[in-house]
Amino acid sequence: MYFLAFAVICSVLVSVMLKLARRQQLDVGQMVTWNYLVAAAMTGLVLRPPLASLHSSDAPWAALLALAVILPAIFLVLGRAVAVAGIVRSDVAQRLSLLLSLLAAFAFFGQTATPWKLAGLGLGLVAMLAISARPRGPAADAAPAGWRWLLGVWAGFAAVDILLKKVALSGTPSMAALLLCFSLAFILMLALQLWRHARGRTRLAWRNLGAGALLGLLNGGNILFYVHAHQALPDNPASVFAGMNIGVVVLGALVGMVGFGERTSAWNRVGLALAVLAIGLIAAG
Repeated sequence: MYFLAFAVICSVLVSVMLKLARRQQLDVGQMVTWNYLVAAAMTGLVLRPPLASLHSSDAPWAALLALAVILPAIFLVLGRAVAVAGIVRSDVAQRLSLLLSLLAAFAFFGQTATPWKLAGLGLGLVAMLAISARPRGPAADAAPAGWRWLLGVWAGFAAVDILLKKVALSGTPSMAALLLCFSLAFILMLALQLWRHARGRTRLAWRNLGAGALLGLLNGGNILFYVHAHQALPDNPASVFAGMNIGVVVLGALVGMVGFGERTSAWNRVGLALAVLAIGLIAAG
C-alpha cells in the first residue's frame, strides 16, 4: 500500500506548492508550463506507453485535443482555488468531481446505477454544497468568490475524467493518451508564456522553471504511484480508488488546517465527513 500512500502525498503536495506560489512570488502559469514538460518526460521514460495506437484512424483526436487544453486550464483554476479558498476545500472539490463523472457514466456510458452509488452520489452532492460554504473570518472575507473557483475545480476535473473515459472506450491506452496530452499542453502553455513575455506582462524566470520542475515531479509522481498501486492490487481496484480519494481528502484537510491554519466552518467539516462517506459508498457500489 506504500505506492498508494506516495500517490496521496504527491497529490496533496501539489496543492501545497500552489498555495505557497503566491507567498514566494512565483508565476503559477510558468510553473504549470514546466510542470507538463517534466510530467511528460516521467510518463514517457518510466511507463513507456505504446504510442502506435495514436497513429490509428480511430484515435479520438477531438477528446485528446480537448484534454490538452483543459488540463492546463484546470491546473490554473486549481491554483486560484487553493489561493482563495484553501487546500482543504479545494482538494475536496477536486475529489468530488467523481460525482459528475458518475452522472455522465450513468447517462452516456451505460454504467448501472446501483443503490450504493446513488446513495454516494446524493451524499456527495450535499458534501459539495457544504464545503462550498464560506467560513467566517478575515481570511475568508478577503475572498468572497472562492466558491466559484471551487465549482470550477469540481466541474473541470469532472470534464477531464469524462474525456479520459471517452479515450479509454476508443481503445487508446490511457498512458499513451496522457503522454500526448501532457506534451501538447506544454507546447500550448509555452506559447502562452512566450506571448506574455513578449507583451511585457511577465518575465520568464529560472526560479519559476525550478518550481515548475518540482511541481512536475509531484504531478508525475502522483500518476506513476497511482498506476503502480493498481498494478500491485490488480484484484481490488475499488480499494485503490477509495484509498486515493479518501486519503487526499483527509491528508489535505490536515495539512490545510494544521499547516496553514485554514479556517473551516461547521458546514465545511460536515462536508468533509460526508465526502469521505460518499467516496466509500461509490467505491463499495
